[in-house]
Amino acid sequence: MKEKYQLKLYITGKTARTETAVNMLRRICEEDLQGQYLLTVIDILEHPQLAEDERILATPTLIKVLPQPLRRIIGDLSDREKVLLGLDLHPFPPTTGDS
Repeated sequence: MKEKYQLKLYITGKTARTETAVNMLRRICEEDLQGQYLLTVIDILEHPQLAEDERILATPTLIKVLPQPLRRIIGDLSDREKVLLGLDLHPFPPTTGDS
């Protein structure tokens, strides 16, 4: 069985930008990780010490804690390919119908 992905998404407040990032990440997780993930969304306005501990300089910032290696993705998460690459998930090549 594959190891579950442990993800932390750092955001700043409830804005249209943060909602877009959260929604996009949840869509990617559901479609590509198929339930094999734990996502924690951390608002740095509510938990500034957590952001300081992780050295968060910009939001949104996504940290892939597990599986190793640790990865960080900074930005709005709208570039699906960039997010998949950052999570070490490579898009599967199209199938040729030879199942």
